[in-house]
Amino acid sequence: MAEKEIHNFQAETKELLDLMIHSVYSNKEIFLRELISNASDAIDKLKFEAIGRPELLPAGEELCIELETDAQKRTLTIRDNGIGMSRQEVISHIGTIAKSGTREFLHKIRQSENKDRSGELIGQFGVGFYSAFMVANKVELKTRRADGEETTYWSSTGNGSYEIYTEEGGRRGTEITLYLKEVDPENGIEDYTNTWVLERIIKKYSDFISYPIKVKVKENEKDESQFKWKTVNSMKPLWQRAKSEVKEEDYREFYKHISHDWNDPLKYLLYKAEGRIEYTALLYIPKKAPWDFYYQSYRSGLQLYVKKVLISEALEDLLPRYLRFVKGVVESADLPLNISREMLQQDRHIVAIRKGLTNKLLSFFQEMLNKERELYYDFYREFGNALKEGVNSDFENKDKLQNLLLFPSSNSEKGLTTLKEYVERMHPEQKEIYYILGESRQLLENSPHTEAVRQKGYEILYLTEPVDELILQAIGEYEGKKLKALGKGELVLDEKEKEKKESQLKKAEKDYEELLIWLKEHLKDYVRDVKLSQNLISAPACLMAEELDFSPHLEKILKRQGERFEKTKKILEINPNHELIKGFAGSLKGRDKEILKELATLLLGYAFLTEGAELPDPVAFNKALVNLMARQLQAKVA
Repeated sequence: MAEKEIHNFQAETKELLDLMIHSVYSNKEIFLRELISNASDAIDKLKFEAIGRPELLPAGEELCIELETDAQKRTLTIRDNGIGMSRQEVISHIGTIAKSGTREFLHKIRQSENKDRSGELIGQFGVGFYSAFMVANKVELKTRRADGEETTYWSSTGNGSYEIYTEEGGRRGTEITLYLKEVDPENGIEDYTNTWVLERIIKKYSDFISYPIKVKVKENEKDESQFKWKTVNSMKPLWQRAKSEVKEEDYREFYKHISHDWNDPLKYLLYKAEGRIEYTALLYIPKKAPWDFYYQSYRSGLQLYVKKVLISEALEDLLPRYLRFVKGVVESADLPLNISREMLQQDRHIVAIRKGLTNKLLSFFQEMLNKERELYYDFYREFGNALKEGVNSDFENKDKLQNLLLFPSSNSEKGLTTLKEYVERMHPEQKEIYYILGESRQLLENSPHTEAVRQKGYEILYLTEPVDELILQAIGEYEGKKLKALGKGELVLDEKEKEKKESQLKKAEKDYEELLIWLKEHLKDYVRDVKLSQNLISAPACLMAEELDFSPHLEKILKRQGERFEKTKKILEINPNHELIKGFAGSLKGRDKEILKELATLLLGYAFLTEGAELPDPVAFNKALVNLMARQLQAKVA
């Protein structure tokens, strides 16, 4: 026997163990599900490696998971004959938590006021092994890798360190022994040496595991020495069983097993494809997006089985990136067992499965939108932005995806609308779909750009998500109707009225020629032109951008993220019918030039603020505003 070595846990691992020992799970029986799932994964890995190295798995050997208890010693042992671990793997996988998200996890777990929510986070971060310390004062592990010659022994009381040593020989696989805490019903600790308790937990959480889970039970209550191994789970993969044979609870628990999510799924889909390529898929839509879902580093993928053998735990190629939130399994008998990851990416069967699953999911979402609107709202709040990614990346399914998008609308205070519903409500004479971009609905509802459109009774989409700006530009038009951003480019609501307004503006330009020239000169550092507006009604001024210019909202986001972009000057449009503009034009002669400059600064600032843009010169604006208030007060006193 090699000499025992004592190692200290990584600092974050030690902190995590302390949280576990002090019970972050409110439902402590979950520890058994986690350890059984790990054992099942180990057997899956062995079967996969044995495809290319059959000597790792002796012919005729039964692959199984065994649970054995000792009421006198108060121990529970879980063993498997899976792939096992080497000494270095034990140190890497158990002595430390080699996960970049650990610090984020610890932060979230401290912030959680709800114990059930804490359990959700633990599952989400994949640290289920450590849940054993919630019910055990000490954990021992012995393991030998299938292609190794040494057995590694590991033990810890969770006090910040662990012992480890190796010996020659030993059985393949992993055996974990828990030295259980005393039964404490008030704190959720049951008697886990009671085989009835174990059977109930296994049935509840792990009935779908595809390997026998055997519990050692007494064969004769009177004779303590007589035992038998009782298989507790049904084993048949859930996706291969008839839907009538499976309880809804079974589907929910299977989702938790494969996703490590504490929540129930929002929806699930069982799909069997028949024809030239046959496969079965059990797909789940999560209720909540993971904390890192919109990070580039987020890893996803479906489990792929070939003839009941797990080929990949997370194959990203089975779905496009924008559907990365979907969890589940796919099984096909049409793929070879020895297929490599490189071959998987190019295999025509995988391409066909990807296409079939994508079409099925998009149809599934459309049906949810049509028949379960409130549930679809819940889904869209979490994953709507992911679908929007697809509009720019999946051109084959662009039409289907844009039918799934929802937008806030002037047609409803709270509800969301699809583009199809918008078009169905359009006035007969309306030619375009109108939308406006900004930080908040309140800002957009009061924007000068919406006045003329609202006066016509036309519906407006209020878009506050920065990504919407890029998505609607990519869509361009819908069912022959152009998508028109208010505040960008020319707005023509009526061709006949346009001619009339242009005639009126030509006459007005003579009256305002001097003001336009003066404003252009004074504001040339901030705007590229000053014009009279055709569409302003109650507002004195507004800013107009080119069709492809970024909105102020998107500019702020890009600037905050350190992105470089060319910021273009906009056109200042003034309302020739507004009393303020009329007064301004009439004050050019005989008025103090400094006061006129201050008024121009205030008018420009007003135009920037009404569309949620940053003031071009906050210092000058504030000074002009204070001076204006002071003059007003002096005039009243005089």
